[in-house]
Amino acid sequence: MTPAPSLAIVQRYLPWLVGAVLFMETLDSTIVNTAVPTMAHSLGVTPLSLKAIVTSYILALAVGIPVSGWLADRFGTRQLFTAAVAIFTVSSVMCGLSLNAPMLVAARILQGLGAAMMTPVGRLAIVRTFPKSQLLDKMNFVIIPALIGPLLGPTIGGLIVHWWSWREIFFVNVPVGLVALWMSRRYMPEYRSDSPRPLDVVGLVLFSSGAALLSWLLEVFGEHRLDVTSSAILFLVSFALLGAYAFHANRTEYPLLNLQLFKTRTFRVSVLGGLITRLGIGGLPFLLPLFYQLGMGMPAWQSGLMMMPSAIAAMTVKAAAPHLLRRFGYRRVLMVNTVIVGLIIGSFALADRNTPLVLIVLLSFLVGSGNSMQFSSMNSLAFADIDARSSSMANTIASTMQQMSMSFGLACGSLLTGWYLGGLPQTDQIAVTNALHAAFITLGIATIVSSLSFWALHAEDGQALTAKSETPGTTREPVTN
Repeated sequence: MTPAPSLAIVQRYLPWLVGAVLFMETLDSTIVNTAVPTMAHSLGVTPLSLKAIVTSYILALAVGIPVSGWLADRFGTRQLFTAAVAIFTVSSVMCGLSLNAPMLVAARILQGLGAAMMTPVGRLAIVRTFPKSQLLDKMNFVIIPALIGPLLGPTIGGLIVHWWSWREIFFVNVPVGLVALWMSRRYMPEYRSDSPRPLDVVGLVLFSSGAALLSWLLEVFGEHRLDVTSSAILFLVSFALLGAYAFHANRTEYPLLNLQLFKTRTFRVSVLGGLITRLGIGGLPFLLPLFYQLGMGMPAWQSGLMMMPSAIAAMTVKAAAPHLLRRFGYRRVLMVNTVIVGLIIGSFALADRNTPLVLIVLLSFLVGSGNSMQFSSMNSLAFADIDARSSSMANTIASTMQQMSMSFGLACGSLLTGWYLGGLPQTDQIAVTNALHAAFITLGIATIVSSLSFWALHAEDGQALTAKSETPGTTREPVTN
């Protein structure tokens, strides 16, 4: 049996492992975006209707993540993480071999469930392995691939569709998945609970069904498949299910998601503020490729390349994020940066076919910079005042809300575009451009308004994350097998 690696070795390679799987997971959340028009033509459906291929993946994440914390406590982080990577890799192959849209959606759901276990367990391992004073830097390192993934996704997808077919976009995960499987067996630490809590089956049913129904309604409502009365009733049912979960969680000893953690101010503001902010940001990875192709007449490969400046900006700003947070504090950075991001989103409404390419590139660079700073701040702040005993639950809640907000943001972006488009055909370039312009303005305003949620922070919040690093190796040794 191979001896367990030392803590120093684990701390050296674990961020690379988690960063690799986060890149793979977030890449797949957007890699189909640029290919949507091509896929729609191939499958004989409208581009906006194919958002189910995107939302089904993100929705599976939101539904599956809540149970990942319980699974990690029950089976251990290494065993669960390895199984999740294997499921994700196999389901990626299934996506590429799908024969029609329903088969592809089903494979995407399985892929999302694999990611639902893979992503939060990786983040949990980071939180448990490093002290808080090193957490900002390590989370900052890990989040770079997570930011680059959705930005490179449209680029890679566009180039693959231009040179080959849309099916090949799903096979890019296979080599990364195989490397991640090998690394997870060697460098993923084993954390598990000595006495895992019982699974809250009632809470799982209530929360998952409520979240799934709400996301589905946001998708189909934009295509007018349901009449207003039926939609209103189902919206009420979804909110009732989520409300019933909140009632249940406050009255059970071992809830699926412990809502008592929201009493911690930094956690509450980070998670809820992030939920509102991502409603505006979440639609961009889907809407921008549509804007470039349907509104500006770019081919898929060029549309994908237009996302590259955002990826470059994400890497550039990410290096400066810890220094800005240490100097100005989380409260000031989040309040100002959220407004800036909203203004940048709204600025896309000024662009059209006659806009100089250099200005479009500049806007893409700016939106990548703002998003990078925003996510780096929100993701690390959630753990500022959370103790080690509650880290697993806090990570589960934060991951669940993050994925739900991105799913809702994508659905809202598509819903707004469809609403502004009215009954006009999606082949009408002027109508599509005007609809997308109106959607960008609406999402920008929503993002600016969401900055109000960060006013509740105190100037000193997050100081535990921005203090000087402790001596490496001061964390608890992982349980190894």
